[in-house]
Amino acid sequence: MNGSPAIQSANGGAMAFTTTDWSIVLEAQGETPAAQRALEILCRTYWRPIYSFVRQQGVGPEEAEDLTQAFFALLLERKGFDRVRKEKGRLRSYLLVSFKNFLADERSRAMAIKRGRGQRVVSLEELRDKEGVNVEPADTLTADQIYERRCALTVLEQVLSRLEEEYRRTNSGPVFKRFEKLLANEPGHLSQADIASQLGMTENAVKQAFHRFRQRYRSLFREAIAHTVAVPGDIEDELRHLIAVLRA
Repeated sequence: MNGSPAIQSANGGAMAFTTTDWSIVLEAQGETPAAQRALEILCRTYWRPIYSFVRQQGVGPEEAEDLTQAFFALLLERKGFDRVRKEKGRLRSYLLVSFKNFLADERSRAMAIKRGRGQRVVSLEELRDKEGVNVEPADTLTADQIYERRCALTVLEQVLSRLEEEYRRTNSGPVFKRFEKLLANEPGHLSQADIASQLGMTENAVKQAFHRFRQRYRSLFREAIAHTVAVPGDIEDELRHLIAVLRA
């Protein structure tokens, strides 16, 4: 998107993490085409955490969709991101606080928006069906915990998607699929010896390749997080937070 600087990868290619960049928050103001594109990207990226948060509070699917749509639409309409220029923080936290304020201050107005009316940023029904994700409430988690987990998973999915793209560009898709399972330490996953046998590699070669894979994954994860915080000093804290959320 124009105006949103992309992080450069080690090989000089543009990274695909501008979808969670603070620069997009700053762009999502006014009624310009660039602002509309920025808002759409934010909605596509964060609709699951926001939608899941409100669903966990006992709100039905249709009402939750309306509230999610109205939240992003009203931010653009009211230029609700103006104060971000003077604040330091994390996009994850900023959006949740903004949404809670929205629910408290604007709920009556949001409920007046009928389905098919008002400014619908993107079709949440289409996104939900296309992504095939479960966004229904989990009884064991609070709304805040649901939101935090969805945000963490959003970053993780972006990182893995970018890493897969890099491997596919070098015709190494099968390697990525095996290493992804090895990274997740899934029950019953293949051992490095199994992978070596399947790919016609030595175990030592697989070990070295997986080490590079893990290093690249960590690098991309840090770069993704760097685009969700206002100052570099917050990166380590945010990294520890997201890891703790994913492991919980």
